[in-house]
Amino acid sequence: MTIKDIARAADVSISTVSRTLNGSSTVAPDKQQRVLEAAARLGYEPNAAAQGLVRGRSMTIGVLTQDIASPFYNEVARGIDVGFVDTGYQPIFVNGHWELQDESAAISALTRRQVDGLIILGGRLKDDQLHALAARFPLALVGRRVAGLERRSLKVDNIHGAWLATTHLIQMGHRRIAHITGMASHRDALDRLEGYRLALADAGVPFDPHLIYEGDFHEPSGSQAVDHWLGQGTAFSAIFSANDQMAYGARLGLYRKGIRVPEDVSLVGFDDLPASQFALPPLTSVHQPLFEMGQQAASLILQQLKDADTSAELPLLPLTLRVRESVRYARSPAL
Repeated sequence: MTIKDIARAADVSISTVSRTLNGSSTVAPDKQQRVLEAAARLGYEPNAAAQGLVRGRSMTIGVLTQDIASPFYNEVARGIDVGFVDTGYQPIFVNGHWELQDESAAISALTRRQVDGLIILGGRLKDDQLHALAARFPLALVGRRVAGLERRSLKVDNIHGAWLATTHLIQMGHRRIAHITGMASHRDALDRLEGYRLALADAGVPFDPHLIYEGDFHEPSGSQAVDHWLGQGTAFSAIFSANDQMAYGARLGLYRKGIRVPEDVSLVGFDDLPASQFALPPLTSVHQPLFEMGQQAASLILQQLKDADTSAELPLLPLTLRVRESVRYARSPAL
């Protein structure tokens, strides 16, 4: 099926069909209607590759995520997908696995496809690599802080979010607050550890390095943290986990030791994943606007594609604490 067939069926010229299908406003309404009806009746599907050649664009946006199976990245990806609805652009998702080599290979694959823009979620790409990409493509960074690319970055205040979580536990009477961090190489993990320490200092609670366990943002490391502390005889009455997934693991680890949440140990996470409100007990967590972050990343790309003004540095996205049933006033003595 070609535009010649549509022109014949609608009794108009080929140029009229072309202008109509390309969204031109110069076509008379009656002719436009005839063309659209004929196209629908004949089942016409435009050739995306050919349209891209005409427009000088592929109408695709590359999205580098780190773990497509992760509920964190899944929520951001949903926001990105919705952000491009009815725009003509189609996101293409690739996985970086938190490995620099895999991320670089994924970016190369996307650029070979001649994507029109790039959205990068976290990751280990070096700053100079990101600057080089920003010089070639519309670029949106989610969860990365890169000097000189502030106007391309969507960020949250991880320090403040961790401060909120830890302060809540302190206000509930907890002093022996264990903390499961993310990887020490991850900026979010370092910021959340800093927020935890800041909250302790503000409340005059001594910092105890024995209460820190380095996880990897995945569920098993949360369970391993509990086993570690209990095996070492470390006393604690609450756990602040640097993300919800590790909090789920910690909850399982406590359950297997016969320790109740929140009766024996209170538990707080970070991210407020959709499943957290349905956990047993429902998990208190620092809410990140993950879906909205994805939508804003798509919007930032579209602004750049339209050559809109993006000179202003983007504000930090707000974080709030969602208080649920996983926290209770501290019992004495701590475990």
